[in-house]
Amino acid sequence: MAARGHGRGRPRVGEQAARREAALDAALGELLERGVAGLTMQGVATRAGSSKESLYAWFGNRQGLLAALIERQAEQVNAAVATAIERPADPRVTLTAIARNLLTLLVGDVSVVLNRAAMTSPELAESVLRHGRHTTGPMVAAFLERLADEGLLSIGPAEEAFQLLYGLIVRDLQIRVLLGEPAPGEAQIRDDAETAVERFLTLTR
Repeated sequence: MAARGHGRGRPRVGEQAARREAALDAALGELLERGVAGLTMQGVATRAGSSKESLYAWFGNRQGLLAALIERQAEQVNAAVATAIERPADPRVTLTAIARNLLTLLVGDVSVVLNRAAMTSPELAESVLRHGRHTTGPMVAAFLERLADEGLLSIGPAEEAFQLLYGLIVRDLQIRVLLGEPAPGEAQIRDDAETAVERFLTLTR
């Protein structure tokens, strides 16, 4: 007897994951176009070619959908930072790559709209901190501590060193963009990252 095909049965795990990712892409598109107030489960379902029932099954509710977007965005950034740290390179090159990643994230359209969403909800704000600052910070702090152990930096507590680096990178730029100022372009981000790292190394060598 010939083996049966899958027919109209339940989608495979990989298909489910792809549909969920497509729903997140659709949600991000809706969020960028309509803002937090204009984001609806029906709008996302229509844009994704899915159903509201599927969205509720995957994310629970609109709040869960936003939390999933925040987590996905943070995972992408943390992966980029981890790659920069793990790749053998001169510390200046690695720190500059980290600085560019952070700046590009923090002033980008996606980050701005998600941070504005987080400002409306303590739960979303906690998610931004947990998956963002409280994950990225220790990663970079551990790298700075490693550089110090190798005699390449002279720092006190690694977390304080990260706060110094972060302050030199971000300054007041993120808050200005959140308040409506135009975000800097790629060339300006590159220059700002290089300047921040140069100042940090001057202070820690």
